[in-house]
Amino acid sequence: MHRTVALFLFLTACGLPLLAQTPSTNADQQIHADMNQLMRGVLYPAANVVFSAQADNPGDVKIVNDPTMSTDPLTGAFGGWQAVENAALALAESANLLSIPGRKCSNGVPAPTKDPVWEKFVLELRDASMKSYKAAQVKDQDQMIALSEPLSATCSGCHRKWRDRRPAANRCK
Repeated sequence: MHRTVALFLFLTACGLPLLAQTPSTNADQQIHADMNQLMRGVLYPAANVVFSAQADNPGDVKIVNDPTMSTDPLTGAFGGWQAVENAALALAESANLLSIPGRKCSNGVPAPTKDPVWEKFVLELRDASMKSYKAAQVKDQDQMIALSEPLSATCSGCHRKWRDRRPAANRCK
């Protein structure tokens, strides 16, 4: 009996420091890409996959011989409709990346993450992306076609405000 109690107390005492070392769930956010790099590396490729469902049925896309080596998400190991689902989720998650304070545009100007219009576009991106995700889940190409307009409008609106028709030095101002 004493050994059982002693073992219990010993294991409990050993476990308490482990609980105290539990990492924070709010790990520091780090920025490694400027806005242009983020767009080219994450948002643009993901948007292309989502928009591809307007013209071609992702279920008809042929998977390549070695899908683990495909550079095209639609023909890769997680291709077809699953690629569209994943890309829509990547866009929705990118809304978080677009909101991190301290991100800079390619010209070194801070991204306007606190601007109410920026925040509106970010929320619209997340909303349109999640609707696209749900349409992809049920493999509804007609819904994907209908949802492409609001998603495109969100991207275009933000680009018009902060990227287009400006010299590169004035972007994000």
